[in-house]
Amino acid sequence: MINVTDLTKSYGPVEALRGIAFHIAPGEIVGLLGPNGAGKTTIMKILTGYLQPDDGTVIVDGLDVLAHTREVQAQIGYLPESAPLYPELSVQGYLKMMAELRQIPEDEQLARLSEAVYATGLSDHLTRPIGQLSKGFRQRVGLAQAIIHQPRLLILDEPTIGLDPTQVVEIRRLIRRLAEHSTVLFSTHILSEVEALCGRVIILMNGQIKADARLSELAATPDAILVLEDMPGGVEHALRDLGGVRDVERIQTPDGYPAYRVLGRDASGTDLCPAIYNLAREAGWSLRELRRDVRTLETIFNELVMAA
Repeated sequence: MINVTDLTKSYGPVEALRGIAFHIAPGEIVGLLGPNGAGKTTIMKILTGYLQPDDGTVIVDGLDVLAHTREVQAQIGYLPESAPLYPELSVQGYLKMMAELRQIPEDEQLARLSEAVYATGLSDHLTRPIGQLSKGFRQRVGLAQAIIHQPRLLILDEPTIGLDPTQVVEIRRLIRRLAEHSTVLFSTHILSEVEALCGRVIILMNGQIKADARLSELAATPDAILVLEDMPGGVEHALRDLGGVRDVERIQTPDGYPAYRVLGRDASGTDLCPAIYNLAREAGWSLRELRRDVRTLETIFNELVMAA
């Protein structure tokens, strides 16, 4: 659905994007993550044809964005960070206008309008002026205009910004439903948002991609967590003697049981748990917990920020 190669963009002396390359397959939900100024919004504006890159190619649904801008825009639903709303218009009037701008045939407009309104939960607010709606409902109106033409690709820039926790959950549900028929690329500062919605994340730092992988791949580590019922002698020494173990750290648990993080040598993430289980059984240790350690997205993100 999206194929980006060697994408660069500068604003005067500031390099916003430096040799960006990635592809997104149809049906994926991909989170675009990064600190302020990382280049997220610049990528989205280039993908949607609102901004030209200095160099590189951008292919969307088989079409070059620079050569076929109008055709590509017809296939995209775009919600910028500040939704393009007209506060004096009613919700119904605004969506009707957007349907006409999207050149949806007259005999299809009512069905498309109804589908977008139902999907975004706006049925009870159709006659209200947009300026009188809460931030959450204005965001829903923005989403409704982005999906009214049934796009194959949805690009959402900070879709839950400014929403309360209940509204955030509702927008997440909506994005999942939309992903049944569309590819979704969205940017956010909220790490839990990516963990809740995405199978894959692209992390930008200083205009470059620092990580592009499935969340399960990023979270995997070669380390294991071992919690015992009591404190037998020689535990750390025995663990260090296991093949593939780099080090052993004593860690604290809320309930005070003796616990260890067993650090693996293999960066590819070979699971140490079977070997630790066999050792515990042979040594007669009383196991309370044995599991593979998993890094959170927050940990991964902070590691990349520190390394940048």
